[in-house]
Amino acid sequence: MTVEETLKSVIRDVPDFPKPGIIFKDITPIMLNPKVSEEILDHLVELYKDQHIDIIAGIESRGFLFGFPLAIRLGVPFVLIRKKGKLPYNKISHDYELEYGTSTIEMHVDAVKPGQRVLIHDDLLATGGSAAAAAHLIRKCGGEIAGFNFLVGLDFLEGKTKLKEFSNNIINLATY
Repeated sequence: MTVEETLKSVIRDVPDFPKPGIIFKDITPIMLNPKVSEEILDHLVELYKDQHIDIIAGIESRGFLFGFPLAIRLGVPFVLIRKKGKLPYNKISHDYELEYGTSTIEMHVDAVKPGQRVLIHDDLLATGGSAAAAAHLIRKCGGEIAGFNFLVGLDFLEGKTKLKEFSNNIINLATY
């Protein structure tokens, strides 16, 4: 079975969450299966071990689940990209549009140095808003976007289009 087939066999559809008409792709069953989790992590390592990644940045909070272990396995630092007000040290921020309103994400000012190649990781690519905002933060620090990685991509929402401004290296392990 491919990694995509494995993911699709364990990801649970939750209808009408967080609101009516939405079918939520729930990745929490992955965490209940250490074998599947290890398979995903091994696959991610194979994808990125030769791509000269200097840092992995995970987007709060599900981007931390595989982003941090991947950083450990690749021997590179891990950067937290969090919602406004969650980081304790000096930070930079970026505002971005949501479906209904705006949001702000932040990163510590010393997390990325000029010229470092950063892989941005999250659990799901929908419209691309939070991943693009993360890319803006990294660029504000002088970092280069090495690519984006997501466990799940919802292609019908065309999030990849928004991210191509930063990198064409956009990988979804499972696509719907």
